Amino acid sequence: MLTDHPGKALLFFALPMIFGNLFQQFYNITDSVIVGRFVGEQALAAVGASYAITNVFIAIAIGGGNGSAVVISQFLGAGNISKMKTAVFTTLINFLVISCGLGLFGAVFHERILTWVNVPADIFEDAALYLAIYFYGLPFLFMYNVEASIFNSLGDSKKPLYLLIFSSLLNIFLDLVFVVNFHQGVRGVAVATLLAQGVSAVVSFLLLMRKIRGYKEEWPYPLYDAQMMVSMVRIAVPSTLQQSIVHLGILLVQSVVNSFGSAALAGYSAGSRIESLSIVPMLAMGNAMATFTAQNIGAGQLDRVKEGYRMCYVTVLVTGAGLCAMYTLFGGAFVSLFLEEGGSEAYSVGISYVRFLAFFYSFIGLKATTDGLLRGAGDVVSFTMANLVNLSIRVIVTNLFAPVYGIQVAWMAVPMGWAANYVISFGWYLTGRWKRIKVIRQEGE
Repeated sequence: MLTDHPGKALLFFALPMIFGNLFQQFYNITDSVIVGRFVGEQALAAVGASYAITNVFIAIAIGGGNGSAVVISQFLGAGNISKMKTAVFTTLINFLVISCGLGLFGAVFHERILTWVNVPADIFEDAALYLAIYFYGLPFLFMYNVEASIFNSLGDSKKPLYLLIFSSLLNIFLDLVFVVNFHQGVRGVAVATLLAQGVSAVVSFLLLMRKIRGYKEEWPYPLYDAQMMVSMVRIAVPSTLQQSIVHLGILLVQSVVNSFGSAALAGYSAGSRIESLSIVPMLAMGNAMATFTAQNIGAGQLDRVKEGYRMCYVTVLVTGAGLCAMYTLFGGAFVSLFLEEGGSEAYSVGISYVRFLAFFYSFIGLKATTDGLLRGAGDVVSFTMANLVNLSIRVIVTNLFAPVYGIQVAWMAVPMGWAANYVISFGWYLTGRWKRIKVIRQEGE
């Protein structure tokens, strides 16, 4: 991060994150594929109705972890190992408490949440069952994602990848056992996900403790620092908003989509799964840029930050072109993983979603890398406002025009939000104010 060519450092740091995030998506993707093919279209719609809700909580975990990781990265870049260790333990304690509280909230209010987003009556019972089990495992989900963010902040993006490969394969195996062998349907995929996430979280924690012990700075250092927690909150809250904006937008949009019925919802669910996979490399480049920026600012190397940012543009534009070509040519093959190919309403909705959005993935890549730079610098206000504009455009356009012009407005609004977000964030980057943000203070300051 501090010495290699910026393009090389970012690419080789981002690649394990990309593969890791892809395997993270396999939790929900596998659930959808298996229930769609082995249980039925309504089961797919039930899991899809829960998916937009669960992704909001995943975004809280990832965003909060990434925000706290900025502080950890800057202490590491500055060579202050004792404070870096304190920051790690402060982060873990904070999110253990938060995840238990959110899990309890979700377990109590999951049916009311589904009612708020207008889940169709014919799939409500299955959706409520899936969501309830999901909330029981929320602490495992949170702790794994926060631990992965800490590994990334320390410059180690490989261990989260290896853990995700293992846990994703375990999830697939358990899905097949519970659904195909034991005929547990939606309950089976929910239990399989909970068990796989639990194993991943525990193993990840043990490996993280081993890595922390490998740094030379030993006791005494405090395990919790309230003042450091305040610094983390200042960055983590906007970072959480930034990460969750996309998924909160999807949730609010889906409340409109749900009104079109369970068949349309099944097709929309298939398309949104494919979208979630497609934006993984773009979001990973943004997270890599955040870590790269934080460590190099901690080391006082601003020129490397700018050079790394330029390298991100090349990667994002090439990746976007590849995704466009792939979905234009083979979009139907991806949708048919979830739904029987043919003239059904669900399949038609899914293929329309996938082929339209194929042309716009570069937009979210440019947005994510610019937001990542600002987040890594600790400039939290600007990209938060940009993401709020993104959310507002998606929700307002869908709510106003989908009931009039049809469900396709739900995905046509997506690139509008991405583009507006990027323009605002890039304009703020050009001001150069992000260079003057002070996140950490060294001894004597």
